[in-house]
This record gives sequence, C-alpha cells and structure tokens, in this order.
Amino acid sequence: MAITFSASDSATAGAPLSARLTPPQVWGIVLLAPYLLVFLAFVLYPVGYGLWLARQPASYVALFQDPIFARAAVNTLIFLVIGINIKMLIALFLSGFFVQERRWIRWLSVLFILPWAVPSIPTILSVRFMLNPEWGVINQLIFKFTGDDGPNWLNDPAVALAMAIGVHIWKSLPFWTLILITGRLAIPHDLFEAAAVDGATWWQKFRYITWPSMQTLYVTCTLLSMIWTLGDFNSVYLLTGGGPADLTHVLSTLGIRYLRLDQLNLAMASIVCAMPLVLPLVYFMMKRLSR
Repeated sequence: MAITFSASDSATAGAPLSARLTPPQVWGIVLLAPYLLVFLAFVLYPVGYGLWLARQPASYVALFQDPIFARAAVNTLIFLVIGINIKMLIALFLSGFFVQERRWIRWLSVLFILPWAVPSIPTILSVRFMLNPEWGVINQLIFKFTGDDGPNWLNDPAVALAMAIGVHIWKSLPFWTLILITGRLAIPHDLFEAAAVDGATWWQKFRYITWPSMQTLYVTCTLLSMIWTLGDFNSVYLLTGGGPADLTHVLSTLGIRYLRLDQLNLAMASIVCAMPLVLPLVYFMMKRLSR
C-alpha cells in the first residue's frame, strides 16, 4: 500500500518547532522550564560535581587506608541492621495498639507523634543535654536516688552509638507506625469477626490475617526506611558529633569530618562508597512496587 503525504504535511514537518506546537503545549513548556532549571542547578549539577571530584582512584585508596572510614562503614551496617529491624518491629506492634477505638488511646497517639513532628535540632539536642554527665537530668536523677555519679553516656563509643540508634528509633518511629496503621485499617474487619467466632487467639489472628495482609507493606517500608537511614545525618551528628575520637561516625556524617579537614575529595568519595548499599535497596524496592 502506497503512503502519500500532502503538501500541508510536508510543510508542517519542515516548519520550526514553535510553529508546530499548539498554545497549550507552549504554555506547558514555559511553566515547566523553571522546574527544569531548578533541577539542573540544585540536583544534577551538585551530584555531577561531586562525582567528578570523587573520580580519582587515589581518593579511594586514601579513604580505605583511613581506619575511621572502616569504623564508619561498620557503624553504618550496625545502624541499619539493628536500628531498622527494631524500629519496624516496634512500629508493627504499636500500629495494632493505636487502632483500638478508645478515647485515651487517641489522646496518647497525639503525644506519640510529637517527636516526629517537632524539628530534629531541638529534640536531639535536648536529649544530648539530658545525657550530659555533669548537669544532665538523667545523671541528676541517678545521683538523687542512688547517691552515685551517673556514667558518661557519650564517652563510650558503644554506648554512644546505641544512644544514637535509640534517638533515631524514637524520632522516626511515629511516621512508620502511622504508615502501618493505614495498612491495618485496610484489612476487612469481617475477617477478624469470623476468626473470633472460630475461637482464634490474638496471635492466630495476627499470624493468619494481619501479617499476610501487611507483609508487602512491611517489607516495602523496611526497604524505604533503610534508604532514608543511610542518609540520616541528624541522629549521629547532633547527638555525638561522631565522637568520642571519631568512633561513632556513619557514612552520612563522615563526609563532614573530611570537609572540616579540607579533604573535599575524600568527602565525596565517602558518599560515593554508600552507593553500593543504596542502589540494591532502590532496585529491590522498585521491583516490589512494580508488582
């Protein structure tokens, strides 16, 4: 079958782009242009510049020879494995508590969400002041009830890292609890009524109704929480500052240490080293969402 083109079609094809666009399309490009410029200036350029600074193999050789980097990588894995799993398990069971229709639970939920709603700087710094060994509230209470001085909470690396993990859980727990509450509310209530008629216990209801219905949401939230936790700067930096002796740094705070030492190439290289952890998590999360 022969295909013919009219003179108007050939004229349209040879016309400039502005002549081929309709007025709504022109306005769409005009309104979209500022967002593209912002994306190029504040997202694409900084990322590209950082990758360009971290392109030299000598930067990674110097980074791997730094014992602080090895300690920060281990701390990051501990932060992820322990902090994420504890946080998501607590959020899972708290979501079952807060779905109960009682007035005092509703008021308690308002207080429960405050750590997530309040900005990080005042909340985490307040915890740091409470842990001060000399005039902190916690050590003052220990001295009042026992007569002994309390420990220096942030002077031991293991205790300081545990405190940072605890602050991270306390700060982000309300958000994930709310997400899992929405998952519980989406489960048909008829299933629980039928299970109650059959004499099922609360554990059997959770095992055979709640968990199968929320498993996909729980795994997706866990993967997303891991991605966000890799970039969590506030919990460690505001509480411990990476101390004592730079032994509680994670990859997200290690770059600040190198920036203070005027080692910009190592700072960018430490951020790039987190990519092997981030990219698989993003891949698995998007794969699950695509299903």
